[in-house]
Amino acid sequence: MDVLLNQVEARVLGALIEKQITTPDYYPLTLSALTAACNQKSNRNPVTSLAETDVVRAILTLRDKQLAWEVAEAGARVMKYSHNMAGQFTLSDVQLAVLCELILRGPQTGGELRTHCERMHPLGDTAQTEAALQSLMEYPGAPLAARLPREPGRRENRYTHLLCGEAVLQPETLKPPPEAATLTIRAENERLVALEEEIQHLRAEVADLNRQFAGFKKQFE
Repeated sequence: MDVLLNQVEARVLGALIEKQITTPDYYPLTLSALTAACNQKSNRNPVTSLAETDVVRAILTLRDKQLAWEVAEAGARVMKYSHNMAGQFTLSDVQLAVLCELILRGPQTGGELRTHCERMHPLGDTAQTEAALQSLMEYPGAPLAARLPREPGRRENRYTHLLCGEAVLQPETLKPPPEAATLTIRAENERLVALEEEIQHLRAEVADLNRQFAGFKKQFE
């Protein structure tokens, strides 16, 4: 890539891509909704605690790089934000989903990507996942993804995106696989976190609507 992103810019861009795909009715995003999306506890690695000012700075630099826009919708009282990946890259739905997962979760194996992409664009089989990764690694002009060296004790290579520059291998500490009961509790906790995040998102949207209604009401007072 000619234009490289820092970690905050990548998180903001990834969150915008994700929400356009998974919650199109709420897209483009308000600043509060975008900040909440960046700081989600589910589907994020690492988890962040960005302030709205951090997100605004990232949006401004992404706008300079023509990767994100401010959107002033007719009748809206607050600014909203959208990404411009389509204006900078020619990517299929599968490629965009895979790239988004790499941005939001960090390096992953092909199997992990296939599972994680399910919520954005189902990958039919391992071959489709590998084909998408290969196309990103061979993207015209400059690769958008790379295969990391295989780590000791691992059966598969992990892959990473290159929007922030060349990848630096961060070995994972291999641990014994968790018990079935642990996996069940983790799944329940993830569902609860997802529900809490959805409630937070809806509250932000309701607050925005209330502000818009209050402004509309004042016109008749």
